[in-house]
Amino acid sequence: MTEPAFDSARFRQVLGHFPTGVSVVAAFNEGAPVGMAIGSFFSISLDPPLVGFCAGKGSSTWPKLREAGRFCVSILGDDQEEVSRRFASKEADKFAGLAWDHSPLGSPRLGGALAWIDCTTEAIHDAGDHEIVVGAVTDLAVAAEGHPLIFFRGGYSHLA
Repeated sequence: MTEPAFDSARFRQVLGHFPTGVSVVAAFNEGAPVGMAIGSFFSISLDPPLVGFCAGKGSSTWPKLREAGRFCVSILGDDQEEVSRRFASKEADKFAGLAWDHSPLGSPRLGGALAWIDCTTEAIHDAGDHEIVVGAVTDLAVAAEGHPLIFFRGGYSHLA
């Protein structure tokens, strides 16, 4: 007896009922800032301080971030939907016209974000069509108070 084909559309639809925060992971590659939107950012460990995110193997940006060996995560606020859309796109210069500066480790840190986390890449694990990236936290701060940008059921959402 053969197994029925896996229904990937149903998988996405069901897991879409779990809300995720939206962040941007950024680094420098060949002297230029690069970044991508992430909906899979998570805390791993308090001691030592570790965070993680999942990067799609098909991403054109991920290899550039991977090569950097360090990155800064900017946690987006609910007024930064356009920033998220830009960093989820294939746009060549995603930083053009945006406010950003350098984190303590020197990675791009987005202006207007709720918080930021500076990391060095601790480990990368293979996971199907993604890689799980573990970052060792070197510095972090709350930059602004506000509500997070949330992705839920295939679209952006806000806390009520």
